[in-house]
Amino acid sequence: MKVLHKGMNAYKNAKKVIPGGTQLLSKRPEMFLPDGWPVYYESAQGIELTDLDGNAFRDFSIGGVGSTVLGYADTDVDNAVKKIIKKGSMSTLNAPEEIELAQKLIEIHPWSEMARFCRSGGEAMAIAVRIARAYTGKTKVAFCGYHGWHDWYLSANISKSEALDGHLLPGLEPNGVPRQLEGLTYPFAYNDLDGLRKIVSEHKNDLAAIILEPSRSELPNKDFLNNVKDVASSSSAVLIFDEITSAFRINTGGIHLTVDIYPDIAVFAKALGNGYPISAVIGKREIMEAAQNSFISSTMWTERIGPAAAIAMIDKHKKQNISQKLISTGSSVKNIWKNAAEENSLEISIRGIDPLATLSFSGKSATALMTLFTQEMLDRGFLTGKSFYAMGSHTEKDICDYNLACKEVFKELASALHSNSIYKKIRGPLAHSGFKRLI
Repeated sequence: MKVLHKGMNAYKNAKKVIPGGTQLLSKRPEMFLPDGWPVYYESAQGIELTDLDGNAFRDFSIGGVGSTVLGYADTDVDNAVKKIIKKGSMSTLNAPEEIELAQKLIEIHPWSEMARFCRSGGEAMAIAVRIARAYTGKTKVAFCGYHGWHDWYLSANISKSEALDGHLLPGLEPNGVPRQLEGLTYPFAYNDLDGLRKIVSEHKNDLAAIILEPSRSELPNKDFLNNVKDVASSSSAVLIFDEITSAFRINTGGIHLTVDIYPDIAVFAKALGNGYPISAVIGKREIMEAAQNSFISSTMWTERIGPAAAIAMIDKHKKQNISQKLISTGSSVKNIWKNAAEENSLEISIRGIDPLATLSFSGKSATALMTLFTQEMLDRGFLTGKSFYAMGSHTEKDICDYNLACKEVFKELASALHSNSIYKKIRGPLAHSGFKRLI
């Protein structure tokens, strides 16, 4: 058992001065191990983090929430950023790096012709929706998947509180979202073409955009994406691919490149800057130019660090074929889970593309088993949980050590399940499975 006094005390203080305790729901310790997660880090390098109490952990969990695709504090990316800092990260004039980054993204995605940059995924999606509405002169949006926290998206839960439950995070309340936005957004499920067609038939004359993540829990379904593209074209709606999570996992660029199906707009964030804030909206010229007929502008979108980091990340990602390493690492972790479960007769479910693998336990004790799994792996020096985001810095030794730890822990889980002692072994509350207000 690790000593976590400084981290837990810091989190208690944080909840007094920061609503929700953290800036990001995905980083709340309650999502992993309430009263037992290290919460804060002192340093991070490769896949290893050191917390405020001096404990070292290897990260086999969400890898900077998917942002550090190369690994923490990547030398090449950091060196590019340091050069920019020395030259000045902000000035009255514009950063030439944004031109180079735009050209790189367009070269990787030849169907696109123009790019706009901001600094986070949620705001990039808001920009994409604004552009689509400006271009079409229409207002309604059909969507599939998780697309951030902004009003346009969360408004789906105004009229039907569970509308977003199947799109990553259940239980999201639309408090603070104007009720006047009700009826502007309509969810459909992945592979549910009939559901999308129903939305289109009811709102065809006012449908500005069809938005979806081309992949999250599985590789892109080419037939489905082709059909969605046809529906978008027939309804004169802008087709937007949200590649915030999926990009730079199985190739250098958007995952839609693997099936040769191209949208009107694509959105990138997370991995693009390897931990530095940068996001991108790329698209066809005639659509992107509609941005000039609206007001889309922000001071910090013009800083220089984000574009410099993205350029360095893309160059290294391509040169070292990082995507193949991510696929191999993710596949290995999936096999570790599968084999450990089979050896101990535990029922589990494994989903996700290899670089973005997801583990879940079956049965009424599923949440308790996941909480205990996280607790016991933490004791062995691994940050882990229901999701694994592969990073380029995971080594064969790391994977081997993780395998040995998983074998030990899965054996303990099976023993606890059979002896009905799971809850006795957990040293705190169960992990949250969705959004919950913190007291």
